[in-house]
Amino acid sequence: MKLICLVFLWFVPVALAAEPVEKLYATHCASCHGADRLGGAGPALLPENLERLRRPEAIKTIAEGRVASQMAGFAEKLSKEDIEALTGLIYTALPQVPVWGEKEISASHIRVAGAMSDKPIFKADPLNLFVVVELGDHHATILDGDKFEPITRFQTRFALHGGPKFSPDGRYVYFASRDGWISKFDIYNLKIVAEIRAGINSRNLAVSGDGKTILVGNYLPHTLVLLKADDLSLIKIIEAVGQNGKSSRISAVYQAEPRGSFIAALKDVKEVWEIPYAVQKSNWQQSFDPASVDMVVREKTFPVRRISVDDYLDDFFFDQTYQHLISTARDSKKGHVLDLDTGKKVADLDLPGMPHLGSGITWNYQGHPVMATPNTKEGLVTVIDMQTWQTIKQIQTPGPGFFMRSHENTPYAWTDGFATGNPLSRDTMTLIDKNTLEVAHILRPEPGKTAAHVEFTRDGKYVLVSIWEMDGALVIYDAQTLKEVKRIPMCKPSGKYNVYNKITRSAGTSH
Repeated sequence: MKLICLVFLWFVPVALAAEPVEKLYATHCASCHGADRLGGAGPALLPENLERLRRPEAIKTIAEGRVASQMAGFAEKLSKEDIEALTGLIYTALPQVPVWGEKEISASHIRVAGAMSDKPIFKADPLNLFVVVELGDHHATILDGDKFEPITRFQTRFALHGGPKFSPDGRYVYFASRDGWISKFDIYNLKIVAEIRAGINSRNLAVSGDGKTILVGNYLPHTLVLLKADDLSLIKIIEAVGQNGKSSRISAVYQAEPRGSFIAALKDVKEVWEIPYAVQKSNWQQSFDPASVDMVVREKTFPVRRISVDDYLDDFFFDQTYQHLISTARDSKKGHVLDLDTGKKVADLDLPGMPHLGSGITWNYQGHPVMATPNTKEGLVTVIDMQTWQTIKQIQTPGPGFFMRSHENTPYAWTDGFATGNPLSRDTMTLIDKNTLEVAHILRPEPGKTAAHVEFTRDGKYVLVSIWEMDGALVIYDAQTLKEVKRIPMCKPSGKYNVYNKITRSAGTSH
């Protein structure tokens, strides 16, 4: 049995089950999800891994199964009370934190043998491909960005999260699932070539600028895991423990290629970590004020530089130089700007509500570099001067947004309105003129259906928008005329990622 979308109904007493719930689980679930609920062929069944799943959908999935997966329906085998009891069990925390260390990670390692072509086995431009994540049935599509035709579609691990990341040449794409599975997909040969489970519940991954190393940040256990990019074999586990001795989840990890390092934010400790991956010294290693850096743990490989910050960080992004880290804190109405060279905060940002900085973008406005970010609580886009760090404008939008995107060759910044599922804004795409900072257009790709996440072709001539529904689609627009060019049916398409824009670190997309 493969239980995939399960939710707890808090008002249902477990005692209503016809037999002990542990026995029900052992009989119907353990073969796929593991006797310890840590996962196997199916995903881990722990509260941390199921937090985004809706309760009504869960009961329905157990009863009816899930299309395009191994999850069968159990309505004929299990009573309603049995299903509710199982749901309650898997939303109950384990009595002890599970162990997932070197032994467990290495034992999960999968490598696919076979001859591989050094050239693409298809005719499309390999740098103008899109990797489209379809969350509805846990698949991904490789899309030709010139003809807008799918090249292949393949099953992914359960609940990908954090966005796929590319090797520097664009040949390989790496996926992270909430269950901690890291998958390496060879775009040239259109197949998965390696997998490993780096954690039980993971946030995201980063690929080093030299393409040699992968860093995975975990919620459970509290670790950073370093892998070899070529075969995903384990290099090192770094325990996420602050200077105060407190263990912490990892909020996010990114690579800072100009610095030759990874950056990680700790969710439960007021620290940011910089971990060099390159042989050459980073700026902070060449010369830094020891008084400004609390501790550098010196080891033979991947030393950890620990920088104290004012608040717990949830997300962040960089300016184009990668000297400054712009971050948000969960309970604050301000953002923070950290100079990574000195390890000191240089500015507070006026950011009402909780922005989604992972989608922050930059461009030049009246000769000044500016950043803009949507807001997940209010219908606002904040534009900030990146020289003075002062707010230039708060732009009203129809509703709270989650993703913001642009391109160097377009006059508009696009943002959605689906952050809270607001029915009045979730179907909108707001286009902001980057020269005037005024709302230029509001599009509704499909009225009443959620519109989300924009990405551009490598030349910026076309825009792809997701209709974020089970019977969804990709809607392709001409970026100049805003005319719809094509519509491709897909199953709840989420992010779509253009190879060229990602590997060149376009200012209009996340890095």
